[in-house]
Amino acid sequence: MNIRTVTACLTITAVFGVGVLTGLIAQNTAAVQTLTDSPQRVEQKRADLSGAPGMEVIASIAEYKKGEKLGRHGHHGLEVGFVLQGSMVQMPGQEPALLPAGYTEIHARDGHHGGFTVVGDTPLKLYSVHIVDKGKPLYVYAE
Repeated sequence: MNIRTVTACLTITAVFGVGVLTGLIAQNTAAVQTLTDSPQRVEQKRADLSGAPGMEVIASIAEYKKGEKLGRHGHHGLEVGFVLQGSMVQMPGQEPALLPAGYTEIHARDGHHGGFTVVGDTPLKLYSVHIVDKGKPLYVYAE
């Protein structure tokens, strides 16, 4: 084998290896995001936040049925939540309370919220907009 053939083989092997490694990293990142996400969340749109490098905006809708929980959590940024369809919810150790349609909340960076179980017969539907650090998990669950 001459030097050109050896060089070509090494180059092809290196390019193939980088491709496989990139695929594995992407797959692992998606798996981590899935583990830290809310399974009820359906992402509607995602975009970079103009004028703020490293930040992104994520719009989502989530539906929680009777018996489902939204664990206590925070985010690496801001969340604005709007109740599309209200339902009865219960925080641990408290009486059930109505989370009414039209209710709006703004949650500050790393501020914990949620932590309730839906106890009403009507599913709770939420629309959320997150303005968060790009590349970090969307949900950070409280221990």
